[in-house]
Amino acid sequence: MESDTDLFRNFILTILTFYVVTALLLVVGVYYATVILGYEQLSLIILFAVLSTVVMGLIIAKMAIEPLKQHFEHLQDFSKETLHELNLPVNTILANTKMLRRTHSDEKSSKRIDRIEAAAVMLQERYGELDYLIARQMHREQTESFDLAQMMDERLHFLHQLYPQARFEKDLEPIRLDLDKIGLRKVVDNLIDNAVKYSGKEVVIDIRLRAAVLEIQDYGVGMDEVELFRIFDRYYQSDAMMPGYGIGLGLVKSFCDKYRIKLHVRSEKGKGTTMILDFKEMIEYGK
Repeated sequence: MESDTDLFRNFILTILTFYVVTALLLVVGVYYATVILGYEQLSLIILFAVLSTVVMGLIIAKMAIEPLKQHFEHLQDFSKETLHELNLPVNTILANTKMLRRTHSDEKSSKRIDRIEAAAVMLQERYGELDYLIARQMHREQTESFDLAQMMDERLHFLHQLYPQARFEKDLEPIRLDLDKIGLRKVVDNLIDNAVKYSGKEVVIDIRLRAAVLEIQDYGVGMDEVELFRIFDRYYQSDAMMPGYGIGLGLVKSFCDKYRIKLHVRSEKGKGTTMILDFKEMIEYGK
């Protein structure tokens, strides 16, 4: 089976060969008409050359787009099938953990079941994230109205199951937003996960939502000016030993730019980082 590299290399060679052969035929045709046959009507020759170039361009464009279109559709179908197959075992795990709770009520078993359930929920979250990214590629984001404070409560409850050692101090003022809730949920998950990941042994995260501004503050390793300059690069990690998670800060910034959410970062080495999402311009623009 051909690899993607071989596929695109053969594809480029085919287009290049077709272009060179067509260009040569066009030059030979013009030469034959003007020199051999002695045609002197320049306008007809130019018209023939232009029409030939347009036809050649359309054929090359079709040759260029069709394989890419087929490749993209194949990847989409494969992703959808994989997501469907992933969702079934996750739901099975969650259903069976509920059944196990009925017969295993001791503390040790409950903790084990909690860990299994948290891991399954995390897989379910990744399923939703992949589904969201596929929808995003197909421009099918859904805008909906929701209370950001309520959404934050839900996310903190879920993330506390994954990070029981973390203490989330929250001060949330209700505010209604109209945008892509799934995308914003992924943004929040990523920012809080980074806050936990780069905290010290004592994980304390302050989450404040006041006057349409959301702040997520940790008291961990912090960043210097060089790291701050690069944090929104798609694959940058300030600590190579730390595992990546979620959609990354590059896509966080992309989401914020798209919905007119101002993204600010305050950080000091050794004292922690504060990620700030300012929704005021987005709300004003939507009125």
